[in-house]
Amino acid sequence: MKRILIVKLTSLGDMVFTQPLVADLQRAFPGVKIDWIADSYCADVPRWNPNIERVISAPLRGFKKSRNWAGLRAIFSALRELRREKYDAVLDVHGVYKSAIVTFLARTRNRYGYPVAELGESGARFAYNHVFQPFVEEDCARQRMRRAVSRALGYELTRDMDYGLEMPADTPAPAAKGPYAMLFHATSSEEKKWPVADWISVGSAISARGLRVLVPWGNDAERKEAETIAASVPNAEVMPRLSITGVAQMVGKASLVVGMDTGFVHIADALRRPTVILFTTTSRHLYGVDAPGRVVSLGGGGVVPRRDQVLAAIDEVLGVQPPVTSPN
Repeated sequence: MKRILIVKLTSLGDMVFTQPLVADLQRAFPGVKIDWIADSYCADVPRWNPNIERVISAPLRGFKKSRNWAGLRAIFSALRELRREKYDAVLDVHGVYKSAIVTFLARTRNRYGYPVAELGESGARFAYNHVFQPFVEEDCARQRMRRAVSRALGYELTRDMDYGLEMPADTPAPAAKGPYAMLFHATSSEEKKWPVADWISVGSAISARGLRVLVPWGNDAERKEAETIAASVPNAEVMPRLSITGVAQMVGKASLVVGMDTGFVHIADALRRPTVILFTTTSRHLYGVDAPGRVVSLGGGGVVPRRDQVLAAIDEVLGVQPPVTSPN
């Protein structure tokens, strides 16, 4: 194998989950060059990985909203860039129509994708002439993907997941004011959220542990909620709106990250920051991470984490010893 293309277009968390695949492929095929194609809005993530040779980005989500000529031209430009190279293998680890179309258009004789039962959109199957073996149910989402590719290309997996991410050095100004924690309260849907009152309680407890509390946001509704949380938490600040890279740089220097099952929280894990991940409706088995002393996942599958569980997890990842109780 001399050159491989990874097709993973979105989303932020999934882009992070896919990064260990790069290290796997380079261990299996020394000297291989790896390219990646992604939607423009989250293409920064593979750009943080110095082991990726070329990142091709196309404004797919932006064009869906705008439907303008500029977006269409940018997409065609990305496709021309895609076809500049010939690949020994193209790995569609996304599994929907748009990723299948990209896979089909790439210059290769070997197009890999998931079996129909495991595709996000079953019609994507047309693009593949090699099909990954079915998932191992016991595996988490990241391990399922790694195992699928390793079986298809014939190499053994290591136990460790090497994300390989390196943040740009120019860290945003809010990081310079002393140690801080970040609370990622926002989610993609209301049903996944954790109550604001719980965020205030936990934020206050973090502040009492001597950390500044920074509350990020991405849209107007999230900003209003961030303001509500920060107004009731001592020593808390609403963060300025930053780019994806700017927020990730802040995450990379945080003393603690607490948040819902979202992309930036998984970036915190990939950057090996002390992290507590909260699940409500989504699957903790598939998307959770547990690394004793550094990352704790709570809740999931309809079970909502309690405040006391979150505080205990925070103490664990911060290395705070629980109080010793005397026997009666």
